[in-house]
Amino acid sequence: MSIDEIEAEALKLDPQARARLAKKLLESLETLSDQENERLWVEEADRRDADWDSAPGSARPAADVLRDARAKRQ
Repeated sequence: MSIDEIEAEALKLDPQARARLAKKLLESLETLSDQENERLWVEEADRRDADWDSAPGSARPAADVLRDARAKRQ
């Protein structure tokens, strides 16, 4: 069964069952070794870097992002 099939089946569960499943999945991540956590973070950093490189000019200045976030809080 593929991850997409598992995801589709999980989304068919009632909200309480999905919450229980989500809790178990999150708890399983807490038991990862330091090496595994580091590997996952490196993979995520590489993915974000590749996304950044694939769309030059799509970034926004931090000041604009923070201004918009503050405006949404109000």
